[in-house]
Order: sequence, then structure tokens, then C-alpha cells
Amino acid sequence: MSKTDLILNALDARVKRRDDRRNFFKLSGGFAVGAAGGAVLSACGSSAGNAIAQNPPPSNEAADFAVLNFALNLEYLEAQFYSFAAFGTGLAGTDLTGVGTQGAVTGGRQVAFVDPVVRQYANEIAQDEIVHVKFLRQVLGSNAVAQPAIDVGVGPNSAFSNAARAAGLIGAGATFDPYASDENFLLGAYIFEDVGVTAYKGASPLLNNKTYLEAAAGILAAEAYHAGLVRTVLYAKGVATPALRTGADAISNARDSLDGSTDLDQGISPTGAGNTAASNIVPLDANGIAYSRTTQQVLNIVYLTAAASATSGGFFPAGLNGSIRST
Repeated sequence: MSKTDLILNALDARVKRRDDRRNFFKLSGGFAVGAAGGAVLSACGSSAGNAIAQNPPPSNEAADFAVLNFALNLEYLEAQFYSFAAFGTGLAGTDLTGVGTQGAVTGGRQVAFVDPVVRQYANEIAQDEIVHVKFLRQVLGSNAVAQPAIDVGVGPNSAFSNAARAAGLIGAGATFDPYASDENFLLGAYIFEDVGVTAYKGASPLLNNKTYLEAAAGILAAEAYHAGLVRTVLYAKGVATPALRTGADAISNARDSLDGSTDLDQGISPTGAGNTAASNIVPLDANGIAYSRTTQQVLNIVYLTAAASATSGGFFPAGLNGSIRST
């Protein structure tokens, strides 16, 4: 075969590969357009979209939705607490609807902050938690659960008072008011923030879709920033007021008493025998890794019970909406 023939054969092969690629992209592009069209039809509520919506999602997607809805329930709680504390109002009604029984919020009011730094932190975290709710609802679409009943009140039998009583911060019949001062607000926030971090880390292996996993990792990072911020301010204020630091440590011990026999939680004081560190702002294991909680352990804390098979209590008096709701 001549050199010219070899060149012609090579060019023919190159043309064939190019045509094959074009045919592939035509087919895959058509599939993508069809899939996108189906999504648009579903979003617009057309008859074809309704037919698609009636079909159950693949099992792995249904499992992902369950995990994301579990996270959404927790975000409702955090967003309502911070929104009331920072702005004096709760979430908009349009951000509360969805699958399951929609519940009301008990309690909540604006904190008369004295420290401008704490005020700014509260405003920032509140905005973050509000958009977390909006984001998860957008991701879940029609699968998003409604906000369940939430207790962020201040009565003697409120969730905050029962949590503070379990930690030994108040006695029988007394009331803990997280809106009464900067310090009380920080302790109230401390109850939630570490739980949020460990909940997202524990739930991350349960997600199958990498897009959902990336989104959850982003929220986990935000919650970790929040938790570190709250722990830092509590420790700094606790230098001048040791009772504040010991109060945070007591809350940590109370959380640990609810989530099982394993000693997971850590306060803001140094841990371990012979530990010479001045603080424990970042709670980590021996390998420097943040710890995880199972969904059941998280529910034990927010329900304020160590009992198995509990489906309500504490900050969620009627339980969570969605399939993950039992300890």
C-alpha cells in the first residue's frame, strides 16, 4: 500500500469517528432534551407532568429524599429559633407547606442583644438557616415535607426548659429563656449547632446522588462554621463568667446522656487526662475528625428522650414529617 493510500485510509477512519461522535451526541442530546422536557412538564403541572409525578421515584432517589427531608425538619427548627431571636418573626408561610401535617411554632421572640458582635452573629446565622430551608425545599420540590409542630417557647414545660433542666442549669419548675440575654441565646444555640453538624456528617453516607451529597456537604460546612462560632463566643465569654462555660459543658453531657452509651459529645472545656489545651472549640476524635450521629441519635436529642422507638417530644411535640421520625 502506497503512502498516499495510508493517508487516505487514515482520513477516512477519522471522518468515520467524527460521524460516530456526532450520532452519539445527537442521540444523547435528544435524550437530555426529552428528560428536561419531562421535568419542565412536571414543574408546569401539565397532564404529562402529572403522570410523571404519579410514578414513584427510583428506590435510591426515594432514600435520598428521606434523608433530605430529615435534614429539612431540623432546618425548620433552627431557622425558626434564629429567625425569632434575630428578627422577632418566624419563617414565611410559603416556606412551611408540603407533605405531611403542617404544624405551628410555639413561642419565640426577639432577643434584646447587648453585645453588638453577638447580634451580628445572630443575624448572619438566621439568614443562613432561612436559606437552608428554602434551598432544601427547592431541591425536594413536591417531595418536601411541611414544617411539623415546633416548640421554641419559654414556659416551665417547654423544650428549652426541659433541656436546661436535664443539663442541671435550672431546677424543677423553673424556666430557661433563651431570648432573655445574649448568654442565654448562645446556650440555646449551642443545643442545636453541634447536633446539626453531627447529623449532616452521619447522614452523608446515606445519600446516593452525588449532587445531593455535595449540597449536603455544603450545608454541613456552614453548620460547622456556625457551631465553631457559637462555641468560640461561649468560651470567650466563659473566661470572664466561668458558669457560662460550665453550663455549655453541662449541655454537652446532657446531649451525651440521650444519644446512647458512647461518649461522643464534647463541651468547650479541655478534654482528656493531662490535656493542657486552653479550650476545646473544635470537638474531634483522636484522629482529628469530627464525629457523627445516626438519625436515631439525633432524634433522641431533639425529642429529649433516651427511649427507643420514640416518635415525638421535646422540640418536635408531634414528631417529624417524613419517613425518618423514630428513635
